[in-house]
Amino acid sequence: MAEAVFVLGLSLLLVAVSLTAVLIALIPAVQEIARAARSIDKLADTLSRDLPPTLDALRLTGMEISDLTDDVSQGVQSANRIVEQVNQSVQGTRQTVRRTQASTRSVWVGVKAAWNTWKRPEPPPYRLPPERQSLPQPESPPE
Repeated sequence: MAEAVFVLGLSLLLVAVSLTAVLIALIPAVQEIARAARSIDKLADTLSRDLPPTLDALRLTGMEISDLTDDVSQGVQSANRIVEQVNQSVQGTRQTVRRTQASTRSVWVGVKAAWNTWKRPEPPPYRLPPERQSLPQPESPPE
C-alpha cells in the first residue's frame, strides 16, 4: 500500500508541475489577448468617432455626383440643341449662298450685257423714207 500512496503522490506532483507549466506558458498568451482587446477597444472608439462623419461625407459625395450627372446630361442635351440650331443655320446659309450665286450670275450677265451695249459702236441713225418723214396731222373735230 505504501507503494500505491507513493505512485498517487508522484502522480499528483506531476499533475501539479504540468498545471504550473501550463499556467506559466498561458501568462504571455493572456497578456497578448489583453493587449489585443485594448487595441480592439481603441479601434472601436476610433470607428465610432470617425465612421459617421465619413459615411455622411460619402452620402454627400454621392448626392453631388448625382447632381453633377444631372447637370452634365442637361449640358449634353443643350449642346445637342445648339448643334441642331447650327446645322439649321448652316443649311439656311447654304440656301442663301445658292440664291446669292444665282442672283450674282444674273447681275454679272446684266452688267456684261450693259458693258457690251455701251462699248458697241453707235448705229447709224435711222431715217424714214421720204414719204413717211412728215407726220400725219390728226383730223380736227367738226365744229
